[in-house]
Amino acid sequence: MPIKIKDSLPARAILESENIFVMTEYRAQHQDIRPLNVLILNLMPTKIVTETQLLRKLSNTPLQVQVEFLQTASYKPSHVDPSHLETFYSTFDEVKDRQFDGMIITGAPLDFIKMEDVDYWDELCKIMEWGKTHVHSTLHLCWGAFAGLYYLYGIEKKDRIPKLSGVYSHKIIKKSSPLFRGFDDVFYAPHSRATEVLEEQIRAVPELELMAISDEAGVSIVKTTDSKHFFMTCHLEYDGDTLALEYKRDMDKGLNPNIPVNYFPDDDPSKDPIVNWRSAGQLLFSNWLNYYVYQTTPYDLRKISKEEKEKN
Repeated sequence: MPIKIKDSLPARAILESENIFVMTEYRAQHQDIRPLNVLILNLMPTKIVTETQLLRKLSNTPLQVQVEFLQTASYKPSHVDPSHLETFYSTFDEVKDRQFDGMIITGAPLDFIKMEDVDYWDELCKIMEWGKTHVHSTLHLCWGAFAGLYYLYGIEKKDRIPKLSGVYSHKIIKKSSPLFRGFDDVFYAPHSRATEVLEEQIRAVPELELMAISDEAGVSIVKTTDSKHFFMTCHLEYDGDTLALEYKRDMDKGLNPNIPVNYFPDDDPSKDPIVNWRSAGQLLFSNWLNYYVYQTTPYDLRKISKEEKEKN
């Protein structure tokens, strides 16, 4: 089954050109199926690129997924067409009285900024608190993972100098987890960050499980024992050229960045990178959506709030 998005979203044409099944609102309204409702809080400045990357990963499952995008009201990005945000994005006040099967909180280029100094930190905390009772399972990506670990468990991120950039091998800690069903013993994933949390910080919290780690990149995937939250510091959603574009951007700025590790053949930026993480990325998003959202979410979304209240 496909993802369901607004008919005029720019990502639709890109995905359809890649032979990805996208369902228009009109067609979805004529099916007697309750779709999974997934909310994406997109904090990235490259809105359309991030939308397309995530929709690509959510599309290749037998589930119908209705995706909505959320923006911050306390901070308005200056390099995004306001009409795009007005057309395709909601604010928290517009969704706070609803429940969602899943939520994705993206990363943001905020490596060296203290959490409390982020312009929209208070609003983000409000959204994460609301998610406890209104979202069945939340996937936090990169900076969104560090923000979630800090807000929910008080784990402070640490600076990592030089910046981690490249594609790294990872070993699975919890091999029996449905999250890694279909994975090889070792998988590869891109990283692009100057921030990290340490293994001992994760293991010190009984409610957290370390799921995957890299000898070079460190902690990569963490989940809560109740599977309400997943934290991923790697970028399995990245396109093949994302690291190349970031490298070129930083070169153009005169930052003299290191060449991304294990990415360009012969470490030659003039050569096209070889993608070795696409299948792992597809599996991870599909497994999260299937085993931790679809298989366990209540048919009546109103029960999400009720179940959380009963636990407490």
